[in-house]
Amino acid sequence: MRLRLMRRGPPLLEGEGQGEVCAPSGEDAKRPNDGAVHREPLPRPVIGWIPDRLSPTLQASGKGRRRPGDPSGEVPHLTPTLYVQERGHARGLLASVAFAVSAVAAEIPPGERRSGFDAMAPETRAMQEDDTSNPGMLWVQDGAELWARAPSADKPACAGCHGAAEAGMRGVAARYPAFDARSARPMDLQGRINTCRREHQGAEPLALEGRDLLSLAAYVANQSRGLAVAPPADPRLDPARAQGRALFTARMGQLGLSCAACHDDNHGRRLGSATIPQGHPTGYPLYRLEWQGLGSLGRRLRNCMTGMRAEPFAAGDPEAIALEAYLMQRAAPLLIETPAVRP
Repeated sequence: MRLRLMRRGPPLLEGEGQGEVCAPSGEDAKRPNDGAVHREPLPRPVIGWIPDRLSPTLQASGKGRRRPGDPSGEVPHLTPTLYVQERGHARGLLASVAFAVSAVAAEIPPGERRSGFDAMAPETRAMQEDDTSNPGMLWVQDGAELWARAPSADKPACAGCHGAAEAGMRGVAARYPAFDARSARPMDLQGRINTCRREHQGAEPLALEGRDLLSLAAYVANQSRGLAVAPPADPRLDPARAQGRALFTARMGQLGLSCAACHDDNHGRRLGSATIPQGHPTGYPLYRLEWQGLGSLGRRLRNCMTGMRAEPFAAGDPEAIALEAYLMQRAAPLLIETPAVRP
């Protein structure tokens, strides 16, 4: 596992890394890191950062975190700082987000695990529950057509091998990521779809985050809607899950945040105008109103890491799949919701 700092350059995929509640953009992104309290109007809720008050520059206060054998040195200790906009006027610096630098958070007990659905506005919940209003169902319908369509005249369609998805794919999404014996590594659902295309249909893999792959994944996962997440009891997945937990609890990026600091220690609290969810991936691929489209869990992870000023995972990165394996174990026994709707 490696500590990640923000990668310079464009987002990994078009449209990613934009508009996150914890990711300043525009003039906000140019704000000087001078430790001052800025009171001019902000375009939207953001998290900024200031150096530790004991240090006049961006140096570590006390001892930083160093990976053994890493010549890059210590990671500066930055104190994340919350700004909020209300009715067009910034209320200035509200509070230092102390939870952002917690070391290791306690896991949420199974009986206290809650879907992000529970924290949404009634209108958004109603949109998800009504298939005629849920925009994600457009992708599910496209996936149904792709399921029945052969990639070429001499190759079978997905239905040619698996039959009706309503029966053959029931419960599949609740068990992924799963261990793939041939590649000797965990594989997520989109990876399995592309492996089937390559090995059994003689077709090129579908583009990650492309509409066809998202549609097929949404269609397959939709067959498990209402079933409990059921990670396989496969010891071959244990190393990946351990790696995923380490990534979930590790402080990373310029803000020194970890996933657990928000989603384990502070779920239910407010971050700007948004309620912090527990972060269970029960509805992916899902439709985010912010994206105005369907996206994968990998896309959401990359958005979060961008907001944390950390280097995002590449699409399909094994570390992202390891993190997904841990998150699905952490989400049990919540129910599959695909395609979920989120703000």
